[in-house]
Amino acid sequence: MTTGDLTAPASLSHEGPPGPEQLAVAASVFRLLSDPTRLHLLWTLAHGEVDVTTLTEASGASRTAVSQHLAKLRLAGLVEARKESRRSVYRLRDGHLRRLVLEALNHADHTVTGEPPHA
Repeated sequence: MTTGDLTAPASLSHEGPPGPEQLAVAASVFRLLSDPTRLHLLWTLAHGEVDVTTLTEASGASRTAVSQHLAKLRLAGLVEARKESRRSVYRLRDGHLRRLVLEALNHADHTVTGEPPHA
């Protein structure tokens, strides 16, 4: 199993309360998710590998802005890139981030539509 394997079983619980390091890492992830363009890029990547051109078209942001956001996400270790000929193809680093992004947007969907939350 590799770090980038999105089909690996999830670790759903951890014993004990989170420590300062886990809280700091989680807070930094939430800071990165707080930008709507980055969140849109991550949502797109949650559905599979995508190149920069596709991410630019999907997000409606400029290619320069998309590249800058991707650089931040790569630096934080949230996305990985590989070269395919002359283009860079991006993907999420792990399934935890995929689930986090999808759940955040599901929560937002409930808020926007007024649909009652799940128990």
